[in-house]
Amino acid sequence: MLHRTRITHLAALALCCAAIAACKQDEAPPPTPAAPAAPAAQAPAAAPFAVSSVELGKQVGADKKVTEPTSVFAPGDTIYASVSSTGAASSVTLKARWTYEEDGQLVNESSETIAPTGPTVTEFHIGSPSGFPLGKYKLVISTDGTPVQSREFVVQ
Repeated sequence: MLHRTRITHLAALALCCAAIAACKQDEAPPPTPAAPAAPAAQAPAAAPFAVSSVELGKQVGADKKVTEPTSVFAPGDTIYASVSSTGAASSVTLKARWTYEEDGQLVNESSETIAPTGPTVTEFHIGSPSGFPLGKYKLVISTDGTPVQSREFVVQ
């Protein structure tokens, strides 16, 4: 019987040692919480449409930009206007209104409807088979009926 008691005590001691050893083990760190998902990337809002510049010249390149800006023309020249714009719009109507002298006599008026998605160049031009009268002229560029830029020039 003494032998059985010793075995029971040894078994109990072994269980205690195992329990103590288990308590002394380093506890595993708690799991790291998952990082919050980054918000879905959104495309930056497109800038609103705006006319950035108007240049006059005697010719334009394939990109519709005036090759040599000038404000002085000869009577037989074709007069080009390059209207550079930025931003986006589903539809914008650009209008070029060309007038003569201070009384504002209409020489020509034309419009282009565009749907820009970024920088854009629109070209307008006027010519006269018999030649333009000498004097001062003015070009007014409008967007959707609102004047936004103007340029004065002379024919001499």
